[in-house]
Amino acid sequence: MGSVFNEIYAYRELYKNMVKRDLRTRYKASFLGFMWTFINPLLQLVVYSVMFSTIMRMNIDKYPMFLFVVLLPWLFFANTTQEATNLIISNSNIVKKVYFPREILPLASATAGLVNLGLSYIIALAALLLFRIPLRPSLISLPLVMGLEFIFTLGVSFIVSAVNVYFRDTEHIWGILLMAWFYLTPIVYSVNIIPAHYLKYIFFNPLVTLTEAYRDILYYGVFPYFPGLLMFALLSLFVLVFGYLVFKRLAKGFAEQI
Repeated sequence: MGSVFNEIYAYRELYKNMVKRDLRTRYKASFLGFMWTFINPLLQLVVYSVMFSTIMRMNIDKYPMFLFVVLLPWLFFANTTQEATNLIISNSNIVKKVYFPREILPLASATAGLVNLGLSYIIALAALLLFRIPLRPSLISLPLVMGLEFIFTLGVSFIVSAVNVYFRDTEHIWGILLMAWFYLTPIVYSVNIIPAHYLKYIFFNPLVTLTEAYRDILYYGVFPYFPGLLMFALLSLFVLVFGYLVFKRLAKGFAEQI
């Protein structure tokens, strides 16, 4: 894998330009433009807060923040991987005509998503103070958790972006899987309400560990459970390496398939 780092470094200007292009064009045709980076999660926060605070009665203290601090990383994972399914096909003009490391496409997309996540957390930190939730020293571990999520998300992006070139239904199947994954992850509800006989299975979902880490840091103001994060880190590295190998193998036929 060492050669891929050298190759990406050689094409670092292309990588930077693709990240900038992704950030600029994400809301290019809209009136509010880049402000949707902040507005979109805020609107989702309002919808879920109304639904689960007043209608379905989730009796959790300062529920909007309980939800918001983990909704943002979920949106990063879901949006980045969903967009990844169409990355190669939507860039068919350069994939067919220009040589460059194809890995740059999902890498640039995931990087742009991470930048959006970081900007969104500026709003989240301000909202925490507004709700009188103090910012504690546990905040220093937030970049670590974000970095691990980036690795996991990039690995999944490698897989879905490559597979969708050969099997176009992947884009739609992945959307359905994400919807199910959302409700199987304690985002709108607390892990404490899960029945005891199911609790031992819930952590087979890797995003549960991630979600609880974000919530510990930002909502509860404590350091995350580092043994669990270590397991998630190992899994993320495995997903990244496996995803890269799948991508590299399938990339040989991209030009013919699109």
